[in-house]
Amino acid sequence: MSMFRILDVAGSAVSAQSQRLNVVASNLANADTVAGPDGAAYKARQVVFQTALVGAKGAQGVAGAAGTGVRVATIAESTAEGRRVHDPKHPAADAEGYVTYSNVNPVEEMVNMISASRSYQNNVEVMSTARTLLLKTLQIGQG
Repeated sequence: MSMFRILDVAGSAVSAQSQRLNVVASNLANADTVAGPDGAAYKARQVVFQTALVGAKGAQGVAGAAGTGVRVATIAESTAEGRRVHDPKHPAADAEGYVTYSNVNPVEEMVNMISASRSYQNNVEVMSTARTLLLKTLQIGQG
């Protein structure tokens, strides 16, 4: 695998983790919401990754060595029930006096955020190291 393919693979991972961080941020922002635009409580979303072929063609459209990267296949909505709290005075309470909140678990989302953030940082470090190695290789050629 060439050094340029490493940048392609790490770049795909950075892009995927960035989308994951956006979904986590959306989940955390809606953790205590009662009703979404459709009148139902917000449902937590999770990013589903899929392997992807990156760098399958060279700059001239010629087939080259490809690497395996990652892409976001879909963003799945959780099917878990929302948290129900008895609060008959709440304007969104049902006939039994219960209010249904989103099914977002803030602790799980914080763990998910830390994991995505570290993955993002690691892939940025891979790109930085690959860049440094490419520059060193060019310096060897000049000497």
